Amino acid sequence: MSAEVVNVSEYEQLAKEKLPKMVYDYYASGAEDQFTLKENRSAFERIRFRPRVLIDVSKVDPSITVLGSKISMPIMVAPTAMQRMAHPDGELAVARAAASAGTIMTLSSWATSSVEEVASTGPGIRFFQLYVYKNRNVVAQLVRRAENAGFKAIALTVDTPRLGRRESDIKNRFNLPRHLTLKNFEGLDLGKVDKTDDSGLASYVAGQIDRSLSWKDVKWLQSITKLPILVKGILTAEDTRLAINAGMAGIIVSNHGARQLDYVPATILALEEVVAAAQGRVPVFLDGGIRRGTDVLKALALGASGVFVGRPVVFGLSVDGEAGVRKVLQILQDEFELAMSLAGCCTVKDINRSHVQTELDTLRVASKL
Repeated sequence: MSAEVVNVSEYEQLAKEKLPKMVYDYYASGAEDQFTLKENRSAFERIRFRPRVLIDVSKVDPSITVLGSKISMPIMVAPTAMQRMAHPDGELAVARAAASAGTIMTLSSWATSSVEEVASTGPGIRFFQLYVYKNRNVVAQLVRRAENAGFKAIALTVDTPRLGRRESDIKNRFNLPRHLTLKNFEGLDLGKVDKTDDSGLASYVAGQIDRSLSWKDVKWLQSITKLPILVKGILTAEDTRLAINAGMAGIIVSNHGARQLDYVPATILALEEVVAAAQGRVPVFLDGGIRRGTDVLKALALGASGVFVGRPVVFGLSVDGEAGVRKVLQILQDEFELAMSLAGCCTVKDINRSHVQTELDTLRVASKL
C-alpha cells in the first residue's frame, strides 16, 4: 500500500477508506466550526520562499540537537492518543518507526500501550506527554514510570482544562473500543472512555483532568522530576515569558491540532510572537498543520527549532502499520532536504528569516510605497 503513496496527505484519504467512521473522525476532526483546523494548513500556504542561488548544496545535513540529543532531522513525532484504534501495533509500531528514522517519539498519556511497553521496543529517544489529573499521586507515579523507562523529557499539555467541543465525537458518541484500554492507567480505577450520550472522552476528561492547574502546579511538577519539561500549548508572548520564568526547558507552540479553542491562530502564525518573546533563552518548537517538507522549512525560517507531526503519523499507521509511519517520516525528510537544497541551505543553522516572506511582510512593503 505504502509503495503507491507519494506524499503524506495521500495517507489521510486511504485511512478514511480503511478506518471505522468513529475512529477516523476522532483523529481527523477539530473543534466546533473547524476554522482553526483549516487555518493550520492554509496559513502555511500563504507563506512564500525567498530562495538563494549559486550556493554549494552538494552536501545537505538536516540533523539537529534537541535537549542534548542529536536527531536525524528537525521533524519529530507528536503525541496522539489511542493509536491501537488505528492499527493493532499502535504506539509500538510508531516507536519502532521513529527510532528507525533517528528521531524523537512523544508518547501520549492516553496511549493504548504503556510507557514500559514502548520502552521494550528497543533504543530510541522518547518524550512523555503529560496531562495533570486531579489525583496527584497518579501523576507522580506516571512521571516516575516514564523516568524509569528511559524517557528523556516531559511534554506538559497546558491547553486542556476541559476538552474542546468536537462535534464529530458528539455525533458518533465516541468511545474507546472495548478491547482497548488507556494502558498507563490500567488498574487505577480512574473510569473508562465509555459510550455516553455525548463524547465519552469529554466525559472522562471532565471527571479526571484538573481544571485548577496553574503555574504553581508546574513548580510542583518540577519538584518531583529531574527530567526537562517542555510546555505544550503556548500561543502568546505573555505565556511564553511566564513559561521561561517558571524554568521550562522549551516551548511547543500548539493549538492541540485545532481540537480545543476554535478561532485561535494557526500555529505558524503564532510562532513569531512566541519566538520573539523567548529571545533565544529556550528552544521553541511547533506542531499543527505540517504536511510537507516545505512546511518544515517555513517553520524553521520563522524561528522554530523543530516541528512535531501528529495526524500524518496516525494516518500512515492506519494504512500500513510501522511501514506506513516509516514512509511518512521518510517522505517528510526527503522533501525537507530537497527544500533546503533549493533554498540554498546546507545545514539547519543556515535557515533564517530572510528565506521566507509572510503576508505581514508584504503589507509592510506595500505601506512604504
